Amino acid sequence: MAPIVTTTEVDRSATDVFAYATDPTLFPEWQKGVVDGRMDHAGTPAVGAHCLTTRRIGGTSRASTSELTHIDPPRTWGVRGIDGPIRATVDVTVEPLTADRSRLTIAVDFNGHGIGKVLVPLVVRREARKEMPANVAALKRRLEGTR
Repeated sequence: MAPIVTTTEVDRSATDVFAYATDPTLFPEWQKGVVDGRMDHAGTPAVGAHCLTTRRIGGTSRASTSELTHIDPPRTWGVRGIDGPIRATVDVTVEPLTADRSRLTIAVDFNGHGIGKVLVPLVVRREARKEMPANVAALKRRLEGTR
């Protein structure tokens, strides 16, 4: 299936948008259900590093690990899930429009394993289609300083 893609323009520099959108410690601020996020080690992220995210799903906290597949600040960043029944592939693209305005595009796709093969088409993709626009709007509000 095709990825779920959401795009918005943000009144901030590409550097600012990229830094915010790709920092797992900030995911709880703008992604519904995320309660914790971090990289597996300190320092500048590099391909192969692991992003650890905990989401609240159905009243339970569920941790997942993604591997950083590409990074080219402040333009592109991507991860793919490496554990659990539902594994997301996320690609972030930031295009500078002016010195202080950028276009952010986030593409998300899912791969199911075990029970995830049933959940991805029946539940996960539908929920992601609803959540992604709201998540990106929350990111935009945070970066632009509006509520």
